[in-house]
Amino acid sequence: MADFTSGFWSIYITVLTVLGIAGCALLLWSQATVKIEIPKDGKAEATGHVWDEGLVELNNPMPRWWMWLFCITIVFSIVYLVLYPGLGNFAGKLGWTSANEYQTELKVADAEYGPLFEKFQKTDLKVLAKDPQARAIGERLFLTYCAQCHGSDARGSKGYPNLSDSDWLYGGDPSVIKTTILKGRNGMMPPMGAAVGTDKDIEYVAHYVQSLSGSNSDPIKTAFGKEKFGACAACHGADGKGNQAVGAPNLSDKTWLYGGSVATIMETIRGGRNNVMPAFEEFLGDAKVHLLTAYVWGMSNASTVTAESK
Repeated sequence: MADFTSGFWSIYITVLTVLGIAGCALLLWSQATVKIEIPKDGKAEATGHVWDEGLVELNNPMPRWWMWLFCITIVFSIVYLVLYPGLGNFAGKLGWTSANEYQTELKVADAEYGPLFEKFQKTDLKVLAKDPQARAIGERLFLTYCAQCHGSDARGSKGYPNLSDSDWLYGGDPSVIKTTILKGRNGMMPPMGAAVGTDKDIEYVAHYVQSLSGSNSDPIKTAFGKEKFGACAACHGADGKGNQAVGAPNLSDKTWLYGGSVATIMETIRGGRNNVMPAFEEFLGDAKVHLLTAYVWGMSNASTVTAESK
């Protein structure tokens, strides 16, 4: 409820909850007071509802155990709402919150696994990547916090980098990867349509960019595009090989973050791109990020890690 900016919602939820419980209790009471007389022969009056040609519904009173079960449910709900949060801003007599529960679980986990994380934190990242236990923990961390964007196999998807190859926007050194995870990244390519020129000029540059990686491109449009590529060279370099210092992609390989078709490249030039990698320093802490870094570096250097682990 702390996310609501108006006290109305707290009152609204409280009234709705109380009316719901009261309504159930009233319905139960009204049905409990209805008296149904059973004929002397013990056969109750039929309601007229018949199923499967012979299954007849009789006007019998509700079983007492069923009535009491509803009563217990109502009493339980009242006790629960007194002890725990559920009525708007009322925190409950026990003061329980999911945030406190989470923090308590974290403290228990830190007490149990803290010494192990501390030991791994003191180990060099490249050495840590070869440790089977460290890799197993790093994999669990990756699947929990990174797989949503980069995929469970770390191969990424459109707009999310592939972490299992050797192509890096900011560099593949373990220390750089750790900085990326700790501090996050904000990779922005500004819209360059106006700087490049007309739609035709943008198309020419797209063909030239394709030619840098050896893709099939129109040679005439490529020649015109080379003259216009100067607007892009400040970040990507005159040869299009990129600049890891600012996260500018290498355009001369065949690794594409959004796709390498002419239409997609033109879209990128016109509208730019803005990618955000969240920072995990505060959320995970240095020790867990250290393990996660070793695992990510190990994925892109699998042959080295496997060979040296034997």
